[in-house]
Amino acid sequence: MSYWIDTHCHLDASEFASDVQAVRARARAAGVAHCVLPAVCAANFDGVRELAHESGDSYALGIHPMYVAQSQDSDLVLLDEVLQRHADDPRLVAVGEIGLDFFVPELCVSPLRERQMFFYTEQLKLARKHGLPVLLHVRRSVDHLLKGLRDSAGGRAWRGIAHAFNGSAQQAQSFIALGLKLGFGGALTYERAIQLRRLAASLPLESIVLETDAPDMPPHWLYRSAAERADGLAQARNEPGELPRIGAELARLRGMDASELACATSSNALAALPGLALRQRDI
Repeated sequence: MSYWIDTHCHLDASEFASDVQAVRARARAAGVAHCVLPAVCAANFDGVRELAHESGDSYALGIHPMYVAQSQDSDLVLLDEVLQRHADDPRLVAVGEIGLDFFVPELCVSPLRERQMFFYTEQLKLARKHGLPVLLHVRRSVDHLLKGLRDSAGGRAWRGIAHAFNGSAQQAQSFIALGLKLGFGGALTYERAIQLRRLAASLPLESIVLETDAPDMPPHWLYRSAAERADGLAQARNEPGELPRIGAELARLRGMDASELACATSSNALAALPGLALRQRDI
């Protein structure tokens, strides 16, 4: 039987506060056997760990670039300590969500541009120190993010995932050459996303993993335009249970069976995040 792995899902988000276990149960019933829950700041380190244990999933710990303004340098010390404290926890599989965001205007200028660069490089060092893969936030920052990876590589390949990849074919190959997988989700379901769909259809299958980024990054069937929202139609919430339908669209683009794609992308997730292999008995 095939199953799906959602490699990036924020089940601890406030949007799920009232019904998170029901959301997870729906996903499991749809065939999503496992989710990876990334932290975004020090304040939710404990939350994602506890939720992963409650739901039988895995988690990552890190400080998201959009949270650096409210983070202290001491949070990096805390992250180091927490990674060490939970080093034997088989549900801890990565450092993340970390990276660079040059889409948000205030993050593109001093002092936050330099601050997110500092947090990114320091967390890459922690990933190396603790022998963990990385979950990378990459938004209009591919080249800078790649440089950070190369500078911190120390002659070794990386493991992990470039989350919500939306770069060029050349940039995709650069991530792959460094040892990383590329995360694809709801964005590939939009017909107007021509370049992204072309890449999703043509990149080596072994380089691709699937994700929802729930409650964000909704697939096209959940999206509501500004006009629709103005008319009172609420934006639908993305959930990990949408992953099989997203996967089916990717399978269609690649001309393959959805169950074959599920097996391949799940295998790729295990390669990107080796700690997931310890959880296979839960699947």
